[in-house]
Amino acid sequence: MAETLPHVEEKSSTALLILDMINDMEFEDRDYLFPHALDAAKNIAQLKKSVKAYGIPVIYVNDNYGRWQSDFQELVAHCKREDVKGKPITEWIEPDDDDYFVLKPQFSAFFATPLDLLLEYLEVKTLIITGVAGNMCVHFTANDAYMRHYQLFVPGDCTASNSSRDNELALDLMNHVLKADITNSRDYQLEDLIAQAQKYDREN
Repeated sequence: MAETLPHVEEKSSTALLILDMINDMEFEDRDYLFPHALDAAKNIAQLKKSVKAYGIPVIYVNDNYGRWQSDFQELVAHCKREDVKGKPITEWIEPDDDDYFVLKPQFSAFFATPLDLLLEYLEVKTLIITGVAGNMCVHFTANDAYMRHYQLFVPGDCTASNSSRDNELALDLMNHVLKADITNSRDYQLEDLIAQAQKYDREN
């Protein structure tokens, strides 16, 4: 008999997106991004634990870093090697068996990926977007999500850019232009967030 893998509740008005946090950090500006990303990883890990207690699905959306013949598990294994800069970040937020994952070729999690289909299948209309970089992939993803009429939460303590200033500017723009709630995750009352998501679901 085939082994039955655990999985989360398959229908949910809300999903948590984790963008590009499975990352080897082997690039030119890594020393700028790494400390901010590590702080964000610790906050994302706590947020992930909290949302999963409410049955909210977690979706890792990750760059394939040009590794077209690899899969997500290979990417995780690569980022956990001892000689890889991003190892501590990956260890903080390593995926669970019941998490979903999507590989992307460009900045936005929606561009040339099946994310739209997955969110439709899960009946999601509210997204909590986290990850790196706040002024790049998080921002591009939030733009595309907004155009698709998702309600957006982008917790400021769960995103990171090369500098705090860059991250703050991106968050401010997402708040004012995309109507994203940028409240820090440590200040979340998840019951209120879920109720707000369910209300948005009923009205849209």
